[in-house]
Order: sequence, then C-alpha cells, then structure tokens
Amino acid sequence: MKYILRSGAVTAAVGAGLSLAVLPTGSASAAEGIQVGCDDIPGLVDAINQANTSGARITLASHCTYTLTTPDNPDDGLPEITGDVTISGNGSTIRRDPDATESFRIFHVVSGGTLTLKSLTVSGGLSSSFGGGAANEQGTLNLNDTAFKDNFAVTGGGVSNDGGQLHLERTTFERNRAASFGGGVLNTGNGTTTMKGGSLLKNRAVTSNGGGFENQLGTASLESVSVRGNTGIEGGGIRNVNASTLNLKSTTLRDNIAVRGAGLSNLSTTFGTATATLVDSLITRNTAITAGGGIDNQAGQVTLTNTKVIDNIPDNCAPEGSVPGCTNPTGTIDPPPTRQLLPGDDIKDPE
Repeated sequence: MKYILRSGAVTAAVGAGLSLAVLPTGSASAAEGIQVGCDDIPGLVDAINQANTSGARITLASHCTYTLTTPDNPDDGLPEITGDVTISGNGSTIRRDPDATESFRIFHVVSGGTLTLKSLTVSGGLSSSFGGGAANEQGTLNLNDTAFKDNFAVTGGGVSNDGGQLHLERTTFERNRAASFGGGVLNTGNGTTTMKGGSLLKNRAVTSNGGGFENQLGTASLESVSVRGNTGIEGGGIRNVNASTLNLKSTTLRDNIAVRGAGLSNLSTTFGTATATLVDSLITRNTAITAGGGIDNQAGQVTLTNTKVIDNIPDNCAPEGSVPGCTNPTGTIDPPPTRQLLPGDDIKDPE
C-alpha cells in the first residue's frame, strides 16, 4: 500500500474499486511508502518525521524541484534524521531558495540516524558551520546516483562526515565551496568514507586545504573516481592529514590547482602518520604554485602500485625522493599564466 502526502495529509488507496480515505499523519509503516507531491515542502517535512519513526520509504515526484525558503530548525532546512530514512528522488532536486534570507544546510544526520538518498540533487545549502549540503554526525549517510552542487559551509562545503559512515555510489560533488577545509567533502572525527564511481569536480577550499576532499582524521577509500578541477591551498584535489588513511584505486586526479600538493597533499603531524596507497591510478596535469604538482608528501607514507604520476607542474612529487617510484622532470617548468590558484569563473558567491 502507498500513501500520498500533501501538505500534512495522507491519502490512502484502500483497495481496487473502493473510495479514498484520509488517514492521520504517522500511520505509515516500514513496509509502506510515502509519496510526496511536487514541491510540497510541508508534505516532505511530514514524510521525514514519519519515516524517522516508522522507517517508511519516501518517493518524490519525478524531475521536480523542491525549494526550501525557510529552515525547519535553526541550522537545517529539513527535520534532523534520527531514524532510518530513505528518499528516492526520481531525478528531482531539493534546494535552498537562492533568495532565502536565513542560512541553513539541507540535511542533518545525527548520531544513530541513517539517511539514504537515491537519484537526487542537493543544491544551494548554506551553513555558517559545517556541511553545506549535508552534515553527518556519527550517523550513516548513503548517497546513490546523487549530486551535491553549489553548496557552501565553513568546513565540508558539500558534505561533512564527522565520526560517521559515509557511503557514496556514483555520486558527484560539483562546485561546492568551503571557507576552510574540504570544499567538496570533509571526512573527520575518525569517520569512514567509501566512494565508488562518481566525481569531485570544481570544488574549492577558499582559504585552506582539501579543495575536492579533505581526509582530516579518518579513513577514506575512493575507487573509480574522477577528481578534477578542484582548488585549495594544500591538496587541490585531495588532502590526507594527521593519522588518516587514504586508499585510491582506479582513480584519476587531474587538472587540480594548489599552492602545494595540487593533486594530493599527504601530511603527517604530531597526531600521527598520514598514509596514502594508490593502486591502478593516475595523477596528471595538476599545477602547484610552489611544489608538489602531483603529490606533496610531508613526512608521510605514500605507496604507488601500477600508478602513474606524470606531466604535473612544476614537478610530479615533492620533496624529491619522498615518494618511491615517482620521478620528476629534469628541468623546472613555470606554471602557465592561464592557470591561477583560485579561478572564479565557475564559482558562485554565497548570499
């Protein structure tokens, strides 16, 4: 049986040939689905509140835009995820209204909560703290065939994963920005991120590091991912820092820009040794302003297996000899004038 939510009411098809009955909110069970009409924000809020309790699956209208004009609570556009919530988007978009006067992210998963998004675009989130599109705090966030675009936060412009489980399948992060760490994704607090397929594209850490992906204190595994056109101070594509572990397989880091470590910055600190393992991967055509066009390895451990680090500017790996199997061109090449640290033509300023 399916329920259709329209502005707080649930309409149930009782059976073939029978009349429609209006049932009270909260009556859906985990075995039943909740359908939310196009751009019906009250209905979507009601559906999430129900699913937090019942586990019912939510289905959005096909190829519709759901526009949030005000937050549900001080920080979030929609109710916090405290239960097991699945939203099937059918190619739809949930966005913060560009004309909204208040700052708020779109989704917030709290400890013990699980959110699964399928075939959905999340855009325009604006957080004054962490996780512009979504924040996952010690919960579980699953993103399948999903896109996060044009979100902004202080850290984790697209998604912030703090001590939780973040699972990404065929998911794209594009043109997200962080004022500080993690333009596309921030993985911290001993969180775990797995990403298979998809891309980190044209994200930016405005004043700090990890333009595409910041693995600050956690474990991250990326397989068959394209990391391209991201910018940051250190780690234009990816920064792996502290006692973090990074595993890349069949992944390409290309056309990223940074002061140091344009493709990958691997930095050990007093918190421990940063470890990066790259298998069947490619780091190419990245540009650093000072050093580490491909990889900048500062007291960390980088292992290359069947991986090429080639044609990066001004070098492939720095310091010289810090990455076994990585060699630099014989001469130093100045960065071309058309490449700058923070290109702005594809970046939108937050409100």
